[in-house]
Amino acid sequence: MIEVAELEAGYGRIGVLRGITLAVAPGSCLGILGHNGMGKTTLLRTIVGLLAATRGTVRLDGQDIGHLPTHRRARLGLGYVPQGRQIFPRLSVRENLAFAAAAAGGSGRARQIEAVLADFPELTRLLDRPGGALSGGEQQLLALARALCAAPRVLLLDEPTEGIQPSIVQAMIARIGELRRRRGLTVLLVEQNLEFILGLADRALLIHRGRISREIPHEALADPALVAEFVGIAA
Repeated sequence: MIEVAELEAGYGRIGVLRGITLAVAPGSCLGILGHNGMGKTTLLRTIVGLLAATRGTVRLDGQDIGHLPTHRRARLGLGYVPQGRQIFPRLSVRENLAFAAAAAGGSGRARQIEAVLADFPELTRLLDRPGGALSGGEQQLLALARALCAAPRVLLLDEPTEGIQPSIVQAMIARIGELRRRRGLTVLLVEQNLEFILGLADRALLIHRGRISREIPHEALADPALVAEFVGIAA
């Protein structure tokens, strides 16, 4: 569903991605592991078009989308939940969702929001509350719901457990796993929480200094000592 080949990108003269190649099968979840500053967020930003690639290709379901602006990639089926969630803090939950539905284009915006609220019933009682007044977990739910307003085929998640209480992590795993199964989502997951990666990803890639240095099969993710040897983090 997502294919990236020899992708290079950076900021000004500072190169970050150095020939990234990966593929994510339809309906699967690929985890991306690595230290801070190794290029994980830059990879997602380049795939969605927020950062221009200097070399390489990005394909969505076989279609080359590397030349398209971000909004056109989104309308072709890319959903993105950025690090830090980046909801609109002064807008209500209802307005955050309405903004996302409008940006997705097409008709039936009310139906889109209604469908998303069916997946996130907790947000129904919060519809009139400002986004900035929500807890970290509630903000993450809103960010996920907002991304799903466009009914994406591929969901890119950047550090979804950041700022969330450990007690909520298992609930987030269950929620995203259920959405993945029911909606047939393909997921590309950047995360440093091994429990989260293990609960969702079919396999993981280790990124180091802008390159994919190793593939880690799912069964190896259950061994914290083995993963720590390569990524320097523990479960």
